Amino acid sequence: MRRLGGLEAEIMDRLWTWGRPATVREVVDDINRTRPVAYTTVMTVADILHRKGMLRREKTGRAWLYEARRSREEYTASLMQEALGSTEDRQAALQRFVEHMSPEDVSVLEAALRAAGHRPAGEAPPERPS
Repeated sequence: MRRLGGLEAEIMDRLWTWGRPATVREVVDDINRTRPVAYTTVMTVADILHRKGMLRREKTGRAWLYEARRSREEYTASLMQEALGSTEDRQAALQRFVEHMSPEDVSVLEAALRAAGHRPAGEAPPERPS
């Protein structure tokens, strides 16, 4: 999973934030609030995102309605997996990553590990009812 380019990220951010399908016109109008962008440019990039599997689309009248195929969190997780897979020393990479985490993020990571059925080192397994 490659990192999104600038306009790709802007388009995906809007669709993730809105949580609903949208037309290219809606996306263009929203982007144009902060900077100019051509309709044809957004249409081309939305088509590229569709071909990459990031967006699904459905024809409605003369326009396409675009919707994210995966959540922002799924996309982020795939980037993290790809980055971790690119190193020969996964332990060292994870160690460096964790060293730079805030205490709040460490707590979130610990909770995620427990929710996934993993226990942090030194944590006893839950007791089974008798």
